[in-house]
Amino acid sequence: MLLTITLSLTVLVIINLLLLKFSSNKIDRTTKPGKKPVVLTPRVTIEQEPERLAPTGS
Repeated sequence: MLLTITLSLTVLVIINLLLLKFSSNKIDRTTKPGKKPVVLTPRVTIEQEPERLAPTGS
């Protein structure tokens, strides 16, 4: 029984590795030489509020 389980798991692992090796989800990693990357720089203006001082009583 232990031999059967071991053989079954080994066969399943080998099938899994073969499917991983020959999978059809290939990613095209070619880059175009004339295209520059786009750098996004957000321009955020922060309006400063006037400083409000609490009354001190003196």
